[in-house]
Amino acid sequence: MSSVALSGSLVAGSRTDRQRTGAGVSKGRYAKIALATTVLATLANVAVYFLADLFVNYHPDFVILQNVSPAVMFTVIPGVVGSLLYAGLLRFTSQPARIFKVVAAIVFVVTTVPDFTYIPGVEGASTAQAAVLVLMHVVAATIITVMLTKLARPAKS
Repeated sequence: MSSVALSGSLVAGSRTDRQRTGAGVSKGRYAKIALATTVLATLANVAVYFLADLFVNYHPDFVILQNVSPAVMFTVIPGVVGSLLYAGLLRFTSQPARIFKVVAAIVFVVTTVPDFTYIPGVEGASTAQAAVLVLMHVVAATIITVMLTKLARPAKS
């Protein structure tokens, strides 16, 4: 019986409580932060893509950097997934920023492994092009992690 009462108490809440993603962050404000985070990370990586091409001169056979589309796609997806993850952490954990930073660090390391292992063997690849990919990982990870954890902070207890 107590579990039924507990479930009822979780559902019951003020309208303001139901509109919040986590403690202190409204859904509307969080949606704006998440969108801004994803857009800024994507624009930053687009800038990295074009600026690096001035110095690296991407090899035409290196499919990953043939055009900017993969850079956009592989920045938007982590931006959206990271935003959804952080929203869940805000709602269900007491230390969302700390947990998110740990997860982000692990994801960063895992996603850069192919840049050091697989990419060097791809046709047209060079060390400089692999370095551009790593730089794009650093840019996206930094912007996503910093913006979400600084702008969407939970309220102090």
